[in-house]
Amino acid sequence: MAHKAGFVNIIGNPNVGKSTLMNAFVGEKLSIITSKAQTTRHRILGIVNGDDFQMILSDTPGIIKPAYDLQTSMMDFVKSAFEDADVLLYMVEIGEKALKDETFFKKIQHSQIPVLLLLNKIDTSDQQVLEEQVHYWQEQLPSAEIHPISALENFNVKEVFNRILELLPEAPPYYPKDQLTDKPERFFVNETIREKILLHYKKEIPYSVEVETEEFLEDEDIIRIRSVIMVERDTQKGIIIGHKGSALKRVGVEARKDLEKFFDKQVHIELYVKVNKNWRSNAQQLRRFGYNG
Repeated sequence: MAHKAGFVNIIGNPNVGKSTLMNAFVGEKLSIITSKAQTTRHRILGIVNGDDFQMILSDTPGIIKPAYDLQTSMMDFVKSAFEDADVLLYMVEIGEKALKDETFFKKIQHSQIPVLLLLNKIDTSDQQVLEEQVHYWQEQLPSAEIHPISALENFNVKEVFNRILELLPEAPPYYPKDQLTDKPERFFVNETIREKILLHYKKEIPYSVEVETEEFLEDEDIIRIRSVIMVERDTQKGIIIGHKGSALKRVGVEARKDLEKFFDKQVHIELYVKVNKNWRSNAQQLRRFGYNG
């Protein structure tokens, strides 16, 4: 039987459910999911393997108009998703009208590769609104296939997955068949800690934070981790730590529980907080954290 393989890239505005969909496809929690916008900062690959296929899914940051260097780098990850896609998944939610950047929308309209428009969160809508939305998107993107889904409720997700399989080109696998992602372990440690910060801190704090894992030592029965939470200002450092260290402790405890599930092993984690002034607009610092600074 011929082997199929290809890159399936998910794009859309912030918070439309891209990470939820990719995690549903892969069956692992690779991307952060929170109710806050701009949760995903990198382009994260999730690899789904079968005997006769390899589907390489790519979760990308939500499309925004960049306000500082970090966001510009995030949008560069989205641009790269257009360049190597074999199938493009354009994800919108009920009530949405267009991408926050018209240039990206025009790229979809003129795409030469198959585009599946996934109309997400249909569990929050009724039949009439759904029909109106389908009609609207048919006019906007006549060449796209429209699939109503609920990534959260797993509605129509398998059908979309099967349709993608049909569209994948014949090709040998790009990655080893036992590989789940292109990112190293430390990346998932950083993202898990950052997710807890997104969940527990308000306003600008989560967006001013970057996490760097300085130590990842794996023994037979335990993983020992030391990670640094970077903030931009001294006042933010105090907020992250909290009264007598209580806020930081909560982040550590919750991150440890998630990482023990992810690695299926006992985890010991130490967290520190450092001030790294204006790292979001510093090209050298952005490169250090894996962005295109």
